[in-house]
Amino acid sequence: MDLRLKSSKASDAGLAFLFWSLLACIGFAAVLVGAIFLLSDRAREDNAWMRRSLAIRDQANQALILAQKVETSQRGYLLTGREAYLAPYSGAAAALPATLDQLSSLVIDDPSQRKNVDRLRQVSLEKLVELQSTIDAKKVGNSDLALSIVNNDFGLRMMDEIGALVGGIQSEEDRGATARRKSYEGLSSLVEIGSALAFAALVGIGIIFSVLTRRSFREITSTSDRLATTNEALINQIAEREKVESQLRQSQKMEAIGQLTGGIAHDFNNMLAVIAGNLDILQRRLDRGDTNLTRFVDSAVQGARRAASLTQRLLAFSRQQALSPEFVEPNRMIAGMSDLLRSTLGEHIRIETVLAAGVWTTKVDAHQLENAILNIALNARDAMPDGGKLTIETANTYLDEAYCRKHEELESGQYVLIAISDTGVGMRPDVVARAFDPFFTTKSPGVGTGLGLSQVFGFIKQSKGHVNLYSEVGDGTSAKIYLPRFVETIRDAKPQPAGELPRGSANERILIVEDDPSVREIAAEAVRELGYTVFERDSASEALRILEVEDIHLLMTDIVMPEVNGKKLADEAVRRRSNLKVLFMTGYTRNAVVHGGMVDPGVQLIGKPFTLDQIAAKIRETLAEKP
Repeated sequence: MDLRLKSSKASDAGLAFLFWSLLACIGFAAVLVGAIFLLSDRAREDNAWMRRSLAIRDQANQALILAQKVETSQRGYLLTGREAYLAPYSGAAAALPATLDQLSSLVIDDPSQRKNVDRLRQVSLEKLVELQSTIDAKKVGNSDLALSIVNNDFGLRMMDEIGALVGGIQSEEDRGATARRKSYEGLSSLVEIGSALAFAALVGIGIIFSVLTRRSFREITSTSDRLATTNEALINQIAEREKVESQLRQSQKMEAIGQLTGGIAHDFNNMLAVIAGNLDILQRRLDRGDTNLTRFVDSAVQGARRAASLTQRLLAFSRQQALSPEFVEPNRMIAGMSDLLRSTLGEHIRIETVLAAGVWTTKVDAHQLENAILNIALNARDAMPDGGKLTIETANTYLDEAYCRKHEELESGQYVLIAISDTGVGMRPDVVARAFDPFFTTKSPGVGTGLGLSQVFGFIKQSKGHVNLYSEVGDGTSAKIYLPRFVETIRDAKPQPAGELPRGSANERILIVEDDPSVREIAAEAVRELGYTVFERDSASEALRILEVEDIHLLMTDIVMPEVNGKKLADEAVRRRSNLKVLFMTGYTRNAVVHGGMVDPGVQLIGKPFTLDQIAAKIRETLAEKP
């Protein structure tokens, strides 16, 4: 009886244990099954969200591609004027609003993305309006207006904002994907732990959980693979966009280079035609024994001087000319130019100077500054064919940071202002925008080269200054030159050569070192013409040998030479003979004695080509220097 009771109790306890164990297993399994279903549901939700995210990315990227396509088509039409370039424009312009509508519908439940899309729509439509305005202007023949709209950079800023907005939309989607992935990974970890515990209690349920978990992982892997593919596609699209933009920039650069080289070729061919033609006639007349040749020589020399002047203007525009800065008092310079301006501009132009008291000193190349003022004055004269008034003013001024931010390479601070104003016909805004471009001119063919103002612009920029034009049609033009104030004790100015051509004597011995035989020959002949004793050599080693045996007073050397350049030759020559004077010759400004466009202190330099007057004055100035 007792045994049966004990057996019954044990059986009941076993059954209870099994019952509760079963309930525990069922409950645990239910929890795990619930977790599995939750994970599966979350995976489906994530998949749906990912599909929507991919659709948002695709639509945003499509909007960017359409905007780029519209702008590329517009640029092609503006550059070529061919209607065929407008076919892609029309299709892309029509498709862009529909693409933005679809994008808006995808983000309707996302306030932050909806704000980005609304702004993208606004900027894209403004971009279409801006592009259409340039096309309309081009169609009616107003290419200058179309280019001025392009050149004001408003369209560029809109394209940059469109790209930034698309990038922002995609970044927002990236953040959402990252958050969902982290949440999903956390939930997956809990399921894995539960699966491991369930496996110890119930192998079968563990197997089911394992199968479901592996299936979930496959879904995660598949989603991750799709995300990686999408990211790769986006990277490729960004690279393609950068490629298109680079091609557009290259096209614009080549257009500018084409205009510049075309102008240079035209002017140089004209000058070479004059030089070659006169030399050919001169040769033929000499062969016949004709001695009346002065006009042909003069014409050839004039052509050569015009070619040299064109080279200097191009160097000035590109900020590559070698400048020799000195202390300049603007009031004194302008007062000294009065007679020159009156004789140059003519009696029909009335000149008025308004020179402020206490104008600061600046440090610039005085000769180039005079040329800049004269260039602007000549343009003003041409704008007043029936006469008028030219006003030259000086003042002290301060350019603040707000103004300097609008003008590249300009630093805030104190400046000397030289303003040159006329009462001429004035200029339209599109003409003002291109006034400093090389070879751009509104004058009749043969009247102007289009390099005067570009030379002024290059020189002022190279001198760390700023120049600006203000003009109204019918009211005249004002050119304002800003030069940095220079605070330092003013040194005595160098005496300027005047009077007859400075000559030398046979006792003064000059060594000319030049690797180009033609240049060396003409330089030597010019110096001999001035009365000096001349030695010629074509290399640094030969020059040093003759310095050992001859008493040389002046070394004239080219800077750019093979093996050893002129600067190293001069250093070694002066080391051997301390009283030796050195005059450098160069046709290229980026060399060993010119840095930042400025001639090194204490260096004497003459640019090639040079005239007999120039080399005569430079030799005397160099020989007169104190040791």
